[in-house]
Order: sequence, then C-alpha cells, then structure tokens
Amino acid sequence: MSGKVRHGDPFQEIARQITGSYQTIGTINHLGHSPLPGTNEVIGIAQDVKEIIFPGYRRRQNLTRSNVSVHVRELLDRIHERLVCQIDRALRHRHQLRGQSSASEPDHFTAEAQRTALTFQDTLPRMRETLASDVQAAFDGDPAARSRDEIIFCYPGVEAITIHRIAHALWQLDVPVIPRVLAEWAHRETGIDIHPGATVGGSFFVDHGTGVVIGETCEIGSHVTLYQGVTLGAWTFPRDASGKLIRGRKRHPTLEDNVVIYSNASVLGGDTVVGANSSIGAGVSLNRSVPPNTVVTVERPSLRFRDAA
Repeated sequence: MSGKVRHGDPFQEIARQITGSYQTIGTINHLGHSPLPGTNEVIGIAQDVKEIIFPGYRRRQNLTRSNVSVHVRELLDRIHERLVCQIDRALRHRHQLRGQSSASEPDHFTAEAQRTALTFQDTLPRMRETLASDVQAAFDGDPAARSRDEIIFCYPGVEAITIHRIAHALWQLDVPVIPRVLAEWAHRETGIDIHPGATVGGSFFVDHGTGVVIGETCEIGSHVTLYQGVTLGAWTFPRDASGKLIRGRKRHPTLEDNVVIYSNASVLGGDTVVGANSSIGAGVSLNRSVPPNTVVTVERPSLRFRDAA
C-alpha cells in the first residue's frame, strides 16, 4: 500500500469539520430535541394494519375462524401501543417547529395521540371494505389475473393503494410526518407515488403502475383506472407577493367516476375536471376540463415503413 500512513485517529479532523458544520448548516440537523417518529417503526405499524386487512397472506399462517379473532385483537393492541408512541413524537416535533415549548404540558400530546390512534383504528372496518373493492377492480380490469389471491400477493397497484388508504386516514386526522413516511415507503416499494392528501374513491385500479404520480390535492372518484406513467399533477405553483409558494390551494385535477387514463398521459391543474365515464388516451397532455362521456386522444403522424436495405 502506497501513501503516507496516518498515526492516531485518522478520522478526528474529519469529525471536527463535520460536527462544526452542524452549527453553520443547522437546517438539516435534529439535535437536542425530543425523538422523531421512527421510519422502521412506522412501517412496522403499517405491516400490522395490512395483516388485519389481508389476514393469512404474509405473516401468520393457519388462521381459522376460531383463532382469527384472538389474532386480530392482539394486532389491534400492538398497533395502538406503537401508533400512540409515534403520533406523540410527531405532535411534539410539530409543536417545536412552531417555536413552542412542550415541557409544561407533557401529558397533552400523549392524550391527543391516544385519541387519534383510536379514531384511526375505528376506520379499519370501512377501510377493509374499500380495499376489497380495489382488489375486485384489479381482478375485473386485468385479464392476466388468475385470482384475487394473486392480486393481493403480487400487484403493486394494490400495495400502493393499501398504504395510501392507511396514510390518508392519518392525514385526515392531522397527524404530522407519519403519512408522508408511509407514502414515500410505498413509492420506493411500488414505483407509484400517491401523496397522502389525495382523495381516492373505491374500486380504484392502477395497472402496472410504474411512474404513476398523484398529487396532494387530487380528487378521484370511484371506479377509476390509471395505467403506467400517468401524472395527475399541478400546472402552476402560485406564489405570494414576496415570491413564496402559496400552500394549501387546490393544484391538482379532479377525476369523476368511471374515468380511464391510459399510459404516459398527464392531467394537470387544480381547475381541471375530467368528467364521468371519460377516457384520456395514451400520451395526452391535458390542462383543461373534459365533459362527461368524452374520449380524448392525440392525433399522431401515421407510421412509415420502408425497405431497410
């Protein structure tokens, strides 16, 4: 091995420079504060919720009608305990970001976290009904599907909408951070990017799914199908007089019931509404509303064939 050999701790100077930057570049540090929600813990909670929604598929096997009640009860207890801890951390972090101290009211956040976790768990029976409609939509919409079991095991669209429905329920309860952690985890796992703020009706089907993007303020009706590469995005990002982004406005489109959007189409803008029973063809870029019962396609040049010789 060539080069000068270092004596002592070779990383001392590097460590000094890095820790010094914690003072000068302070916006990407989290030091001296209460713990943040744990990514692995949040994902573990979602996995437990999935076990309740789709029992017998991945973790616990040999479930029967006689033992499944005990299994679900144990999962609900575990979900509640873990979720209360993570929501409590998220609430305290948001409080601190607003420049407020939580030292004088340590029990307030825990009590709020307990109420929120219980309210979330109360949504699970209805969530399961909606996800059953999503699985059925995938089975009805894909002739390659051999069974609903195959869809639950294998289809990224069902995985993505399952995590989205969990994240969206927490988003509606004003839980900070955790819904975004879940959404980005699902994005990494499936290639489908659904913001937890998006409202998605039942019987939703994403076929193939790679590259699908659904923005925060999207409103999607029931029996909607999207194909790979579809973007439901913003057309513009409004700013205030000082140039800062205006947050909270509707920026993404609305899809009414029974809409189909084919591959690599983009539907953009908060004022854009795709009417019920309409189809948007592959490759379309749309930033204006479409009345119900409309088919929108791109007029492409005709193909030309010639001898390769």
